[in-house]
Amino acid sequence: YIFVTGGVVSSLGKGLSSASLAYLLQSRGYKVRIRKLDPYLNVDPGTMSPFQHGEVFVTDDGAETDLDLGHYERFSGISAKKSDNITTGKIYSDVLKKERQGKYLGKTVQVIPHITNRIKEFIKHDVAKEDFVICEIGGTVGDIESLPFLEAIRQFSNEFGRKNTLFIHLTLVPYMRASDEIKTKPTQHSVKELRSIGIQPDIIICRSERSIPLDQRKKISLFCNVSIDDVIETVDVKTIYEAPISFNKEKLDERVLKFFKIKSRKKVNLNPWKKITNSVLNNKKKVNIAIIGKYVELKDAYKSISEALIHGGVFNSCEVKIKWIHSEDVNLKSTANLFQDCSGIVAAPGFGERGINGKLITIQYARIKNISFLGICLGMQMAVVEFARNVLGFKTAHSTEINSKTKYPVIDLMQDQKVLLNKGGTMRLGSYKCELLKKSKTYNAYKQEKIEERHRHRYEFNNDFLDHFKKSDMKFVGTNPESGLIEILELKNHPWFIGVQFHPEFKSRPLSPHPLFSSFIKAAKNHK
Repeated sequence: YIFVTGGVVSSLGKGLSSASLAYLLQSRGYKVRIRKLDPYLNVDPGTMSPFQHGEVFVTDDGAETDLDLGHYERFSGISAKKSDNITTGKIYSDVLKKERQGKYLGKTVQVIPHITNRIKEFIKHDVAKEDFVICEIGGTVGDIESLPFLEAIRQFSNEFGRKNTLFIHLTLVPYMRASDEIKTKPTQHSVKELRSIGIQPDIIICRSERSIPLDQRKKISLFCNVSIDDVIETVDVKTIYEAPISFNKEKLDERVLKFFKIKSRKKVNLNPWKKITNSVLNNKKKVNIAIIGKYVELKDAYKSISEALIHGGVFNSCEVKIKWIHSEDVNLKSTANLFQDCSGIVAAPGFGERGINGKLITIQYARIKNISFLGICLGMQMAVVEFARNVLGFKTAHSTEINSKTKYPVIDLMQDQKVLLNKGGTMRLGSYKCELLKKSKTYNAYKQEKIEERHRHRYEFNNDFLDHFKKSDMKFVGTNPESGLIEILELKNHPWFIGVQFHPEFKSRPLSPHPLFSSFIKAAKNHK
């Protein structure tokens, strides 16, 4: 078991470090599982604003999880499960449910041992043939919220055996421009905090914008009580896909194997990452893609989409330059200026009324100007609304999410969603089947009739309007075989205009780009 903690500041890249280590251990011939323990009180991030938490990543089995699980999947190729992400809220919920059922036989329920025991159960649960389990602890050492998790992994190490558990601590080593110095004091204090609760890190990963001189690394080694060889630096990289190469160069995987007294089964293969890095950084052909959404101030809100676009660029040997456009900035007068240098437009997913008019105007612009268009979830739904209004003549058509009294509810809640009282975890979530029409651009992308994709939404195309659309240029080329719900639409007389109810970005990988994103970038690349 490998536990990854963070210190000094948040968002240092614990998820990326964990994912890179997972790939390196896999490449050496071992089976790996990666997990995330989040310290916030929400049961899951499903009801949190993207501004608070970034993207909600959805697994095949329908869990709404932290975006780091997207990193895990993209780097390791292992599909995450519900059992790979837990929060303080879920832990307390489970414990309190047991208490109400009388499962604790009248005992006083406390953080220690009841909460920490539940955390340890999660760490061990659903582990079968894995050689390594990497557990990332969210938050920063010193946070009140993280204390139960840190206490739990301290106990876990004692119970499971110190020789079977490894602690990695990721810290910031800042560079002070004014004095031209690298400062190790924040790392020293962070490790001191960790050691005060009984955890001695075995490896310290030092994040810095500049290479850390040997003297400074020796200082960290001395004051933090780790071997100089276990002070690993990670300098800011130009693309995240350099990370496995960087960590291997620093011998992180070798130090992990040495700690556990395990020999490598195979030689690490970094060629795929070298190829991707070279493609991302050195492609001369460039294509500009606009992402229109209402959370663009925080790029992590659309993390999987931006990465999937990059994957599509790698597949087509071109660099994807993303232009972030706030949907509230779009009006009829601004479109020509905003999109003049863009060869493709992605209408991003989201919830609520804010920014909807900007999305509708953008979709109309892409439709009329023959610009390659990909609508995802809400983006697909608004493509239906725009077409219903401006082509079919249903001038007040809308989604009942935005206008519950619309005369033409072309997008509506399905019956099972109308009776729900709780918002959390009740959407159509996880992997669902879809059957494609052979005579379609979507089939040409997938090259198969039956697919499965991940969903996260409440509203659907209203099949009561199906006959109206059948007579038009908007064709529905993907349908769920069990429910008859519409999954994919295309415009017949358009170079590349596709809307999907699901989230294809969640299944895209740098080593195996999603076919829709590859096809979309190819169409945008050939745009004239």
